[in-house]
Amino acid sequence: MQTEREGGGRDVDALATWLATGLGSGFSPVAPGTAGTLVAVPPAFLLTVLPANRPLVQAAVVGLTIAMSIWSAGVAAPGFGRKDPPQIVVDEIAGYLVAVAFLPAGWVTLAAAFALFRLFDITKPPPCRWAEGLPGGLGIVADDLVAGLYANLVLRILCVFGVLSL
Repeated sequence: MQTEREGGGRDVDALATWLATGLGSGFSPVAPGTAGTLVAVPPAFLLTVLPANRPLVQAAVVGLTIAMSIWSAGVAAPGFGRKDPPQIVVDEIAGYLVAVAFLPAGWVTLAAAFALFRLFDITKPPPCRWAEGLPGGLGIVADDLVAGLYANLVLRILCVFGVLSL
């Protein structure tokens, strides 16, 4: 007979898996990481259209997303039998939100951040590889946060030098 705690544990695992797989986008048979990043575009758009004088709101949204990502990835990963299964794409969602955070709103921002984030996430320049070695959900998410930070910094540099007008 199943106890209430056991049933609740399965519910928590199911919720964590649903979140960790980017609402199911991680089950895409082709490029699940890209599919997961695409799921992040609408929330990223909403994040970037927040009034510029609301950086604390953006910081809170990004921070909560990161915390939820670390938790859900850590809970869901053992069910896939791998340390960092490709089905888990919540790390791409968190990384992409870092890539667009505190940048001007617009489709140019979103598209450029998407391209740069995917480039850095796939190539994993240092210290992305090192960050992958961290334990549990933190290791799953940390490399994508670094990739998102790199994308954000490159966009800022391109703006400063007038190469890109965001």
